[in-house]
Amino acid sequence: MARNSFIFAVSLLLFLNGFTFCLYTKDKFALLAIKTNIIDHSGILSNNWSAISNASICTWIGVSCDLNNQSVTALNLSSMGLAGTVTPAIGNLSSLTLLDISYNNFSGSVPEELSHLHHLQYLHLSNNSFTASQVCGRLRDINGARTIPASLGNITKLEILNLWSNQLTGSVPAAIFNISSLRIIHLSANNLYGSLPVDICSQYVPKLEEILLSWNHFEGKIPPSLFKCKELQKLSLSFNEFSGSIPIEIGNLTMLKNLWLGYSNLEGEIPVEIGSLKLLEILSIQNSSLTGTIPNVIFNISSLKIISLGENKLTGSFPMDIHYNLPVLEELYLYKNQLNGQIPSSLWDCRGLRIISLFENKFIGSIPKQVGNLTLLKELYLGGNNFTASQVCGRLRDINGARTIPASLGNITKLEILNLWSNQLTGSVPAAIFNISSLRIIHLSANNLYGSLPVDICSQYVPKLEEILLSWNHFEGKIPPSLFKCKELQKLSLSFNEFSGSIPIEIGNLTMLKNLWLGYSNLEGEIPVEIGSLKLLEILSIQNSSLTGTIPNVIFNISSLKIISLGENKLTGSFPMDIHYNLPVLEELYLYKNQLNGQIPSSLWDCRGLRIISLFENKFIGSIPKQVGNLTLLKELYLGGNNFTGTSQI
Repeated sequence: MARNSFIFAVSLLLFLNGFTFCLYTKDKFALLAIKTNIIDHSGILSNNWSAISNASICTWIGVSCDLNNQSVTALNLSSMGLAGTVTPAIGNLSSLTLLDISYNNFSGSVPEELSHLHHLQYLHLSNNSFTASQVCGRLRDINGARTIPASLGNITKLEILNLWSNQLTGSVPAAIFNISSLRIIHLSANNLYGSLPVDICSQYVPKLEEILLSWNHFEGKIPPSLFKCKELQKLSLSFNEFSGSIPIEIGNLTMLKNLWLGYSNLEGEIPVEIGSLKLLEILSIQNSSLTGTIPNVIFNISSLKIISLGENKLTGSFPMDIHYNLPVLEELYLYKNQLNGQIPSSLWDCRGLRIISLFENKFIGSIPKQVGNLTLLKELYLGGNNFTASQVCGRLRDINGARTIPASLGNITKLEILNLWSNQLTGSVPAAIFNISSLRIIHLSANNLYGSLPVDICSQYVPKLEEILLSWNHFEGKIPPSLFKCKELQKLSLSFNEFSGSIPIEIGNLTMLKNLWLGYSNLEGEIPVEIGSLKLLEILSIQNSSLTGTIPNVIFNISSLKIISLGENKLTGSFPMDIHYNLPVLEELYLYKNQLNGQIPSSLWDCRGLRIISLFENKFIGSIPKQVGNLTLLKELYLGGNNFTGTSQI
C-alpha cells in the first residue's frame, strides 16, 4: 500500500513538473512571438528577451510570473517607446491577469485573441496608435476589422478596459457594458461613432464605477438605461454629438461624483433630478444648447467643487444663499449665457473659490468690496455684463467709491487673471491692482474708467504680468514711465483713451512685448527709436494720434512684425530701401494720412505675405511698378491721394 502511494506521489510530481514545463515553454514562445512584431529602437527588449538565454522568462523586463507554476501573469511594457503591432500570440499567455502596453506607439488592430485570456483583469492599451482605415474622409472599420472586438465581452473577469487616446473607430459592442466584473471603461479620445446601445447597463453590473467616452463622435440620444449603472462614480460623455435632452433617470446615479456632458448638442432644461446626486463634485455641461433656469437644487449640493454650465442659453438669476449650501466650491463657470440680476453677496463668502467665470451675461449692479474676501481666487472673469455706475453730468461716475472697481481686489494676492472688460464701470483704477505679484492678465477695456494711471504702476515686483489691456476708456494724462518696469509684458493696449504727452523711451525695456496698441489718443512727439529693441514685436499700432518726425528705420528691422499701423499721424520722411529683407512676415501695412514722401521702394513689393497695404493721402511719388503683381495674397490696396506720376505698369 505504501509503495503504491509513493508511486502515485512521484507520478503526480512528474506530471505537475511536466505541466509546469509545458506551460512555461508555451509562454516563452508566446513572448518571443510578441517580440518579433515589436519595433524596439532603444533595445530594451532585444537585449533582454532572448531565446538562447538561460535566464528565466520571469526575470525578463516587464514580465511577472506565478511563483508556483512559473506562468506569466502580468506583462507591463508601458512607456518604453515601443512600436509595431500586437501579434495574435498574445492570446497564448493564458494565465495573464494584467496587460499594460500604454504610452507607446503600437498600431494596427486590437487582436481578437485577447478574448482567450479568461483570467485577464486589467487591460491597458491607451495612448497608442491603434488605427482604422479611412473611407470617404472618415475613419471607419472594414468588415469589423480595426475596431473594438466584440469578443472582449467574453473576458468575464475583466475589471479595467482602458483604450483611450488611440484612433479606434466603429461602434462599441453592447456586450462590453454588460461584463459584470467591470469597474472602469475608458474609451475617450478615439474616433468611435454611432449611438450607444439602447440596452446599455441592462444587465447586472454591480461594480461599474467609471464610463469615460469623451472626445469621440457618438451621436443620438443618451439611452435612459445607462442610468441603471447605479454604482457609477464618473460619467464622461463630453465632446461628442449627442442630441436630445438629459434623461431624468440621471437622478438614479446617487453614487456619482463626476459628470461631464458638455460640448455636445444636448438641449432642453437641466433636470431637477440632478439635485439627487448628493455626492457630486464636478458638474460640467458647458457648450451645449441648454435652456431654462438653473435648478436651485444644484446650488444645494454641498459636495460640489466645480460647476461648469458656460456657453448655453440659460436664463434666470442666482439664489441668494449660495454660500451656505456650497461650502467647498472651487470653480464656477457660467459664462456666455443669458443670466441676469445681481450677483448675490453670499457668493463672495465662498472662500474656497479659485476661478469665477461669469463673462458675457446680463448681470447688473456693482462689484462689492467683499470680493476681496476670496483670498484663494486665481481667475476672475466678469467682462461683458452690465455692471454700471451712477450718472453725473452726462458722464458715468462713482459716488463715494461705490459702483467702481473695488480696491479690495488688491488683497487677492494669488490673483492671476482679472477680466472686467465691456461693462460700464467707472472711476479710477486702484494702484494696488497693478502690484499684485501673481497677476498675469489685467483686462479692463471697454468701460468708462477715467483719470490718470497710477504714477507708481508696476513699481512693485510683478514678474508674471503678461497683458495689460485698458483700451476704450477715458484714461488721461501721461503714460507713466514706471509702466515699463513690467518687463514680462507681451500685450499692452492703451488705445482709444485720452493719453497725452510723448511715448516714454522706457518702452524699450519691454523686450518680451508682442502686441502694442497705443493709437486713437492724444499722444504726440516722435516715435522713440527704443521701440527697435522690441525684437519679438508682431503688432505695432499707434494710429490716429499726433506723432511727428520720421519713422525710425529700426522699426523696419523688427523681423517679427506682422502688422505696422501708424496711419493718421503727422509723420514725415520716406521708406528705407531694403524693407523686404527685414520684414519677412509682414501682412498688413497702414501708413495712410501722413506726410510721407519719396518713392515706394521696389523691395516692398517683394513682401509676399502682404494682405493689406494702405498708403493713401501721403506725398509718395514715382510710378506703381509691375512688381505689385507679385503680391498674390493681397486683398486690399490703397494708394490714392499721392503724387504718383508717369505710366502705370500694373
